[in-house]
Amino acid sequence: MPNVLMVFPRFNQHSFWNLQAVCDTYGSRAQSPPLGLMTVAALLPEDWDVRLVDRNADVLEDHDLEWADMVMTGGMLPQRVDTLTLIDLAHAHGKPVVVGGPDPMSIPEVYKAADFRVLGEAEGIIGEFIAAWNAGARSGTFEGEKFQVDVTTTPLPRFDLIEFKRYSYMGVQFSRGCPFNCEFCDIIELYGRVPRSKTNEQMLAELEALYVAGYRGHINFVDDNLIGNKKALKRFLPALQAWQRSHGFPFEFSTEASMNLADDAQLLKMLRDANFFGVFIGIESPDTDTLIAMQKKQNTRRDLVEGIHKLYDSGIVVIAGFIVGFDSEQKSVARGMIDCIEAMSIPVCMVGLLTALPNTQLTRRLEREKRLLPLVVEQGDHCTEGLNFATVRPRRDILADYRDVLAAVYSPDAFFGRLRTVCRALKPPRHAKTFEARVLAHNLKFFWRVLWWMTVREPHYARHFWHTLASTAWHSPYTLKYMIFHIAFYLHLGPFAQFVIKRLEQEMGELDAQPSAWAAEHTGEPQLAAAAVS
Repeated sequence: MPNVLMVFPRFNQHSFWNLQAVCDTYGSRAQSPPLGLMTVAALLPEDWDVRLVDRNADVLEDHDLEWADMVMTGGMLPQRVDTLTLIDLAHAHGKPVVVGGPDPMSIPEVYKAADFRVLGEAEGIIGEFIAAWNAGARSGTFEGEKFQVDVTTTPLPRFDLIEFKRYSYMGVQFSRGCPFNCEFCDIIELYGRVPRSKTNEQMLAELEALYVAGYRGHINFVDDNLIGNKKALKRFLPALQAWQRSHGFPFEFSTEASMNLADDAQLLKMLRDANFFGVFIGIESPDTDTLIAMQKKQNTRRDLVEGIHKLYDSGIVVIAGFIVGFDSEQKSVARGMIDCIEAMSIPVCMVGLLTALPNTQLTRRLEREKRLLPLVVEQGDHCTEGLNFATVRPRRDILADYRDVLAAVYSPDAFFGRLRTVCRALKPPRHAKTFEARVLAHNLKFFWRVLWWMTVREPHYARHFWHTLASTAWHSPYTLKYMIFHIAFYLHLGPFAQFVIKRLEQEMGELDAQPSAWAAEHTGEPQLAAAAVS
């Protein structure tokens, strides 16, 4: 039976999500393990020998490749560069390569060098690949039907393939798909608009497996919209809350959800009772016309600022996504976006440039309008390599707006000011928890590393750090751990924002110097382009 080497590619160095400074302070090597590959490993025959190397947390050695009969790899777009490198590396060792995951699903032609392309949700197609391999095939493309996988058949991920201590948090998945229809989004193209959910028994079995294996702490539900199927979620959350109570609340949860979460007081209470503490929400723009044009009408039916503060009142901190570069932008959008972020008091905002992802409604429209730029394999993500199309508004104006937003929201005064505000507004639950000495010791080490970094390694932050620590300890001591988490995030965000600003100013300088030369180089016959997060 074959030896299967699974390799999770590195994220591009110049990516918003390359959070090395956060990991350094937390004492981990990477943010979270490759849940997709761990799930695929569970789908393989029991007599296939599987090893997993995460290039974000481990070193891939020659002896790993020498051991393997095949190499399985793949991931998201910010991992594309390293995935292509891995294909060449495996071939140099004479090993066949199997690729899968969101980016190969979206744009398989980029991965034509791989021996096998397994395209689609693994549960629906992996059996065909296994049969072909066992029959002697050493190349081929296997494509599953879209949106047909019954996730109640998804097996327990192979948590035994990783070391918990190498990661900041674990991941689990409850559902796939999102009911909304945002023009720029590729999730609905990959996983559909009818969310499919696991059973209560499946989810509790995954949590039990992590608990029995000794894990405690943060678990992220990696769903692209956890509340996409509210009925299924409301069936699950009481069971989750009961499991948490019976186990002494060993886990705290985060996830991604749509803004209409703020409309449902019952659901917010259920999340609070189950010990959810954080959510990522795509806000995108404070401008109603822009939200309508991008088909994100769910964000127009409410007061966004009031909605975010409802989440704080439920004990849930918010990380938000914002995008600059939509066709509907008539003039400078920087001031409105800055004011919105300040009014919401969201410390961590993933602000990026609009990018046409493969096979989205946006890309298809831009193809019809002959506005897409040629495909390139980028080293960054949508924060550094966006706008892969001819813009309606002058490109330089968009870049200037983006620069101004980053400069304003990630200045130390602004960031720490928002953090103090949110810590005072946040009302976290106070569940009776069974504390373990090792967990308390780890959290104490995390605190001291942040303190050292803020006062010794980066002394220019010391004033902001001590002000925020004193304010939080006095007004809302139960939010201290969230304050430390956000400050660790800023150790990445502050320098990353300055890096992006420098890149933007360089591009603006090139446009100012030779606008016609830039246009000649970056336009032409449109091709499928993708240069941001899948």
